[in-house]
Amino acid sequence: MKLKDQVVLVTGGSRGLGAETVKAFAREGARVIINYYQNEEKAKDLEGMFVENALAVGADVRDPAQVQSMFRQAKEHFGSPVTTIVNNALVDFKFDPVANKDAFAVGWEEYHQQLEGAIRGALNTIQSGLPDMKELKFGRIINIGTNLFQNPVVAYHDYTTSKAALLGFTRNMASDLGKYGVTVNMVSGGLLKMTDASSATSEEVFQLIESSTPLKKVTDPAEAADAILFFASPWARAVTGQNLVVDGGLVMD
Repeated sequence: MKLKDQVVLVTGGSRGLGAETVKAFAREGARVIINYYQNEEKAKDLEGMFVENALAVGADVRDPAQVQSMFRQAKEHFGSPVTTIVNNALVDFKFDPVANKDAFAVGWEEYHQQLEGAIRGALNTIQSGLPDMKELKFGRIINIGTNLFQNPVVAYHDYTTSKAALLGFTRNMASDLGKYGVTVNMVSGGLLKMTDASSATSEEVFQLIESSTPLKKVTDPAEAADAILFFASPWARAVTGQNLVVDGGLVMD
């Protein structure tokens, strides 16, 4: 299915990488659901940029009832079911190396919160969209990871562990859903400049990344969004269960 024929849900779509992903799909003619949790104003502003192709819907991805309602709203609004899911939502986390809790201080509650956002959130969206994808014999699911679980330059214990678990989740879903024409992949960016989540990161850290990266630059959200589009496009129709690291070559897998 061409990008212009897809109905795309982007969770956490009001800001940062999510917003750039919304813009990238909308530019290709896709119809896009901008999911937001707290940033209604930003989501509505983004919706206004692509009036015919966008719909902003508030929902907590950790709540299955809210997610199911969002899928129903999208299907009613666009007259077609969701074909493509980008699991991008990040719940209550900032990349702040100063405030980050170390091994002595991090508690299970922090792990649980990030696992709820990453794994439960992705499970809820996939299970809500799967019946229609199975009927269509087509689906594209792209989960958003991180290069930190391969190279934890900062030990964000809770966040990084949840994203490592998301890779296992991605590959199990890919194995299970391929028979229905559904591909499941992951895009793992590095620290992106600049998003709300990375706003607490110092310029010194960005400079260190820049000097350590073969391309000698920090990846920006629009560049990562283009990689997400690849997995949704016909060019990736034979690709599933993969993790594409988009960080300018900082981590070479």
